[in-house]
Amino acid sequence: MVRDDLYITVPSFFLCPISLDVMKSPVSLCTGVTYDRSSIQRWLDNGNNTCPATMQVLYTKDFVPNRNLQSLIQIWSDSVQNRVDSPESKAVTESELVPSRDQVLSAIADVERHCENNRVDSLVKIVRFALDSDENRDFLAKVDGFVARLVGLLHNVDGGVELLEMVLKALDLVLEKIDDREWLKNSMLKRQSEGENRCNCLDSLLLVLQRGSSGSKIASLRVLKSITMDAESKLLIAEKEGLVSELLNLIEPEKTPAVIENCLSCLIAISTPKRNKVKLVHLGAIRTFSKLLLESNLAVSIVEKVLKLLETMSSRKEGRVEICEDPECVAAILNKVMKVSSVATENAVTTLWSVCYLFRDQKAQEAVIKGNGLTKILLLMQSNCSPSVRQMCSDLLKIFRVYSKSCLSCYDTKTTHIMPF
Repeated sequence: MVRDDLYITVPSFFLCPISLDVMKSPVSLCTGVTYDRSSIQRWLDNGNNTCPATMQVLYTKDFVPNRNLQSLIQIWSDSVQNRVDSPESKAVTESELVPSRDQVLSAIADVERHCENNRVDSLVKIVRFALDSDENRDFLAKVDGFVARLVGLLHNVDGGVELLEMVLKALDLVLEKIDDREWLKNSMLKRQSEGENRCNCLDSLLLVLQRGSSGSKIASLRVLKSITMDAESKLLIAEKEGLVSELLNLIEPEKTPAVIENCLSCLIAISTPKRNKVKLVHLGAIRTFSKLLLESNLAVSIVEKVLKLLETMSSRKEGRVEICEDPECVAAILNKVMKVSSVATENAVTTLWSVCYLFRDQKAQEAVIKGNGLTKILLLMQSNCSPSVRQMCSDLLKIFRVYSKSCLSCYDTKTTHIMPF
């Protein structure tokens, strides 16, 4: 329960235009207006074909997750909860929630000078300031040495989890404003000099993923994805002991959807090198993805990302073997064809094409036939699918015709042996 003496200002853009409550899962329509997923879904399910805020006719009823806004809401919610739970919490005014630029500049200077507790307080002020507006985030990114100080703090895991959480939240808020991403990547992945604690920022990111709040985990994942820019960075990240395993642990169905989605985005980003694909397979990624696909009520974006990862894994022999050895996985992939989105369908068909047509795995072929896959493939070919999907469907039909003839021939041979006349 929120204390009566705690005054909390909710940023207006955190509120759903329909329910007027803080959004739990913000999604944007084609008109650009953002709503809470449950509210806009009810609106659309009731047969409406307009945007509630603008009353424009929707040329598509598809919506996309507003991940930036969701991250901001999560950080704000965590900040509010910390103030509510704190025994030292007191009545605060709006001016205290949103510091001035001079106060923020002072807080930035204090981050470098003070002990851990005072640093956290200073970072809380900085995060509040950044949450207030895009203009404030732009101001922070341009403060000379601000981002470098944040990165410097991430190089020291001895600072404590709470400090690292606030550093990552602050860094996440200004990520989009940082012009030199190459510098950020190199600064975060480099090791310290011999005389200092020999670690890079990945140690701090991993610690927050293991022990931080949902909001700080999301911030950590967004920062991690931002430095996954090239083959070298992807290999360095995947080689960090325990990091990939933790990413897989965080996509369990009972985890927060926003955490799951950001984890999947990171895995997609690092999964392109062959070595990383094989590592993911060996760490049990296929079973994890399969388990997640079997869950009901998954967000469209989560399903798309899981299927994208399975498609990526199917490009390696090790991945195809694991997929084919798990009949539930093949059935779950087939189940998403034509049920989620065109993106999900293309990813699913590509994976099925890989295991059934390229790899010619009999178990996978049997699972597709058992799941009424031939009918789905035929229906998909008659739909407005892309030329690449249509070609893969054609290839699959050829394979299943051969498979069916083979099964029929086997049946005829057995019958002839039993009844020779």
